Amino acid sequence: MELIEGMLARRTTNGLFRPDPVSREHQHLLMRVAQAAPSHFNSQPWRFVLIENPQTIARVADIAGQSMTELIDAGVFFERYRRYFRFSEQEMDERRDGIHIDRLPGPLKPFTRQVFSDAGLKLMRQLGVPKKLGEDNRKLVAGSPLLLAALLDKSEYRPGELSGFYSVFGLGAAMENIWNAVGALGMGIQFVSTPMEIPRHWQAIQTLLNVPDDLELMAVYRLGYLPEETARPSIDWSSRHRKRLGQFVHREAWGQPEQD
Repeated sequence: MELIEGMLARRTTNGLFRPDPVSREHQHLLMRVAQAAPSHFNSQPWRFVLIENPQTIARVADIAGQSMTELIDAGVFFERYRRYFRFSEQEMDERRDGIHIDRLPGPLKPFTRQVFSDAGLKLMRQLGVPKKLGEDNRKLVAGSPLLLAALLDKSEYRPGELSGFYSVFGLGAAMENIWNAVGALGMGIQFVSTPMEIPRHWQAIQTLLNVPDDLELMAVYRLGYLPEETARPSIDWSSRHRKRLGQFVHREAWGQPEQD
């Protein structure tokens, strides 16, 4: 029951971590729970890089911050992910997916629903929001005592073949094990996603981490111990709602929604 309760209480950390280094014991424990994940024919296609060097973390943080600034300033981020944004508790309760944008800077609050329109983007540029968000993102990554790079072995990861699916599925299971384990260690974790959105920035991280040709860099995460309390970012959201059973579970065949 403790395991199940921990899984149901899982969180993604949007705020800062404590500056304390993550103990080697905890790092190795997270690697062992990842190793325990299922994989096709026990292929274990995942590879990981644990990053503690402050200079490397600072460089990844710079890339993440610049990526965020570019994505927001160009309107790419909002255009790409607009369908996931919710602007009221009522909308979130009806849809039960996506993210509820419940925190915005004061000047933007009157324009909540328009903030991701062309007019809203113009206003955000005038208020310096892209640079602000980029700097917030940089600080989050820079203040993380541990980064984790997740990679796949290309001899197993072959996109377009079933092996490609099996490999991604296996890495997903390994990362989910890590995600569920951090809570028991008083830690948090967050996906450092923005560099992936811009190919040249993603390539810069691969070069920084010396990723060889036979491995594919799939994702980077930031980890650390959680503080007692932390201030929320200037633009933030909540995403605790989950779909009701009848919205995603059917019985026997599709067309017979499961009753809650």
